[in-house]
Amino acid sequence: MTEDTIKIENLTKDFGHGRGIFNVNFKIKAGEVFGFLGPNGAGKTTTIRHLMGFTKPDKGTVKVMGFDATTQYDKIMRHVGYLPGEIALPEGISGWAFIRMMQQMRGVKDDHYLNELLALFDLDPSGNTKRMSLGTKRKLAVVTAFLSDPEILILDEPTSGLDPALQDKFVQFMVREKKRHKTILLSSHIFPEVEATCDRIAIIKEGHIVSNVNANKLQNKGEKIFELYFANQADLAAAAAVLTVTRKKHSLIVKVKTEDLCQFFNYQLPYCHVTKLVEHKFDLEQYFLDFYRTDKVFKGI
Repeated sequence: MTEDTIKIENLTKDFGHGRGIFNVNFKIKAGEVFGFLGPNGAGKTTTIRHLMGFTKPDKGTVKVMGFDATTQYDKIMRHVGYLPGEIALPEGISGWAFIRMMQQMRGVKDDHYLNELLALFDLDPSGNTKRMSLGTKRKLAVVTAFLSDPEILILDEPTSGLDPALQDKFVQFMVREKKRHKTILLSSHIFPEVEATCDRIAIIKEGHIVSNVNANKLQNKGEKIFELYFANQADLAAAAAVLTVTRKKHSLIVKVKTEDLCQFFNYQLPYCHVTKLVEHKFDLEQYFLDFYRTDKVFKGI
C-alpha cells in the first residue's frame, strides 16, 4: 500500500455557471480518518464520485492505493466500502436478498461479521426494500457497505436518516474502525461525529478547499483553556500576579498544558480565591461557520 492511500491533485470538474469543483487537493494516509465538511452543493459528493470512478475529471488526478480512479476503478472497489449520500436500493426484493447479492459481489463467504453489524445497527433485513422506511434503508446501506470489512471506507453523509441513538452508535463504530487502522473519508455536516473521529479536516466552499487542518492541533488537545472569575478586583489582580494569563475586565483566561493540569488544580488554583471556573472548549461548528460568513481562506495546520 502506498503511503498516501487516497491522493487527489488539482481535481477540477466545471459544470458551468460557477458550479463544480476547482483545483481540489488533499491526501489521506493509511489508517487516517479525514473529515470533509461543507454544506449541500459545496462539492463534497462530486469529489467523492470522482474517487469512486463514477465521474471523469476535466483536469487533475485521483488515486486510491496508487490506482487511477478513472481507469482502474475495478481494482479500487476490491478495497473500498462506499456509502452514498442518497440511498437507491433495488425494489421488489427483500433486504436479505440484497445482502446476499452484495456478499456474492464482494466474495464474502460467511456471516460472522454480517451478524455483528446487524446486531450493532439493530437491523432486521427481512422486509421488502420498497416498503422500508428511510432509516431502515440507510441501515441496510451501512451494513452492506461494511460487510466485506474493507480497509478503506468512503462515507458520504453516513448518518443522514438515522435517529440520534443510531447516530451515536455509528460514531462508536467509527471510533472502533479507527482503532483498527481503517482509512476513512468522512463527508459530513454533523460536527460531533467529525470531532470524535477525524485526524484531519478539510472544508470545501463553492467547489474550493478553503481549510485543511490537523484536527488535534485545531482543537488544542495538548492544552486546556479556562476562564477564571473572582469575587472582587483585588483577588483578580492577586491571581494575575502569579499565573500566566490573559487579563479581561472581570476574569482571567488561563492556558494549561495537559501534563500540567494536576499541578494547576492542586497547587495553583486553591490559592487564587476563584468563585467560578469555565472551560473553553473548541467549537468546530463555529470554526466552520466562520468560513461561510467571511471570505476567509486558511491554508492549513
